Amino acid sequence: MRAKRAMTVGAIALAATITVAGCTTRNDDSAGGSGGGEDDQITVAFVPKLQGIPYFEAMNAGGQAAAEELGIEWLYQGPTTADAAAQADIVRSFIQQDVDALIVAPNDPDSMAPLLKEAADKGIKVATSDTDAPNSVREVFVNQASAQGIGEALTDSLMNAMGGSGKYAIVSCGETAANLNAWIAVQEEYTASEYPDAEIVDIVYAGEDQAAATSMATDLMNANPDLTGLVGECTSSAPGVAQAVKDANKIGSVFTVGLGTPMSMAPYLEDGSSSASILWNVENLGYLTAWTGQQLAEGNEIAATNDVNSDMPAVEFDEGSKVLLLGPPLEITKDNVGDFDY
Repeated sequence: MRAKRAMTVGAIALAATITVAGCTTRNDDSAGGSGGGEDDQITVAFVPKLQGIPYFEAMNAGGQAAAEELGIEWLYQGPTTADAAAQADIVRSFIQQDVDALIVAPNDPDSMAPLLKEAADKGIKVATSDTDAPNSVREVFVNQASAQGIGEALTDSLMNAMGGSGKYAIVSCGETAANLNAWIAVQEEYTASEYPDAEIVDIVYAGEDQAAATSMATDLMNANPDLTGLVGECTSSAPGVAQAVKDANKIGSVFTVGLGTPMSMAPYLEDGSSSASILWNVENLGYLTAWTGQQLAEGNEIAATNDVNSDMPAVEFDEGSKVLLLGPPLEITKDNVGDFDY
């Protein structure tokens, strides 16, 4: 692990300023890292797209659990809105704090790339998680599931509910989010090849705003009276589109699926306004993110297959693409949604 450098007064002031936009969460049992104390303790900072929503809070819980078990310090801070500029300010703050590993889920991969290079030039290990910045210097992308797997699972779940035919629309979130766009590309291709009687009529972007997703889904149903399906492409739009169907009294005539966290989707799965949620174990993704930061900071080579813990005994790493894959997506329905507590 590289030696720590003292944080300057200016960096402290910047960090204090950024805290107004979103609080930094540390592993409370640790005293080292950039916060002072034990200079040899590894600090892993994770910057989500948006702080305060169930999905990234579940990732944070997983990261905190990893920190306790691995003996590292976990720093978590994100913008309060899905804003690339606000996220960039937080990344700059962590660079100034001289963390050992900096991991980001970028709102805008292209604008984040220069900041990741700045961090790497200072000797900070850099990676992405949940959302990639493939044209950056990131050393690893911690991927929740393959784009092909997620796109196909979303399409199959919706087509199963719609009977394999009909018109549907997608309510996505960030227009520049690499992961969402990759999934949508798979859905477009897979729908055309495997479900010739189905058609995607529109794709709209609601940011990370559930209320906006509900409003856009309502507008889509009004503009397309023959619409029979909606996809919520992220964890805020998945419950948003289901709420729109519920509000319109169209349960059973307009079907929805999406990428929603179990607790947020439970009422919609139970009343039928959503047929399924396609996701993965989000807490495990957070744990794997923290574990990856530790491996990079310690200079450990990530093997082709990694025994991370008892829940993740065979996590695969592709050396060519530098992608560490959590595993296949999960289909969450009314029958198994109670198995999750986030």
